[in-house]
Amino acid sequence: MIRLKTKEDIALLREGGARHAAIMRELAAMVKPGLRADELEAKAEALIAAGGDQSAFKGYRPEGAERPFPASLCVSVNEEVVHGIPNESDKTLKEGDIVTLDLGLVHKGMITDMAVTVPVGKIAPELAALLDCTRRALNAGIKAARGGKRVGDVSAAIERVGVAGGFGIVEELAGHGVGYHVHEDPFVPNYGEPGKGPVLKPGLVIAIEPIFNLGERFVELGPDGYTYVATDGKPSAHFEHTVLITKGGAEVLTA
Repeated sequence: MIRLKTKEDIALLREGGARHAAIMRELAAMVKPGLRADELEAKAEALIAAGGDQSAFKGYRPEGAERPFPASLCVSVNEEVVHGIPNESDKTLKEGDIVTLDLGLVHKGMITDMAVTVPVGKIAPELAALLDCTRRALNAGIKAARGGKRVGDVSAAIERVGVAGGFGIVEELAGHGVGYHVHEDPFVPNYGEPGKGPVLKPGLVIAIEPIFNLGERFVELGPDGYTYVATDGKPSAHFEHTVLITKGGAEVLTA
């Protein structure tokens, strides 16, 4: 069931979104060759605690999972598509890698979700193109997310950018409603038809998150039960914002 947010909810989401964006800026600025994923996790936990907030991911157990997620931050490197665990193995960033940082934040009971893929030092031109295309797809999805439009309009806008770039558009993973819970209705795929799907009503809050692969779109779940990897072993990029649907254009809460 789709639940619209109240004025009071939205005020808290704006506060939380601003805090969330500030945390992500600090984490992204840390990225460099030789940095360990568990250092990013420790910094994320410290920044979250300093604001009196909580991670939405740590301890979260999605349907079908055998155990709760063990970290506050997802750190996914190269072919790791989403949900990389930063604190259960030696994961050290190298020159030329790309790394996705994905964080859910709980501020006074309301949840925002945000992700960014960051270059580690100097990266190959094809990886720079992948990051640029995925970021542009997020912007296209946000631009299409207007009150009175439909989810399919957002999905189609994202898909057009990915197809034009020649990248694999991951179909198994997608955006979603957010706010009261980590995942809410509606499901917001990164491919679709304009004019299809649920209506975007003012007060709806959704996470828009294009995920593109350098190679084919196919992914598989790794042995840790959380990390999805590109089946062909090629790198993947992921950008995400939490947005509020208004009568006009969408308001980015995690800007």
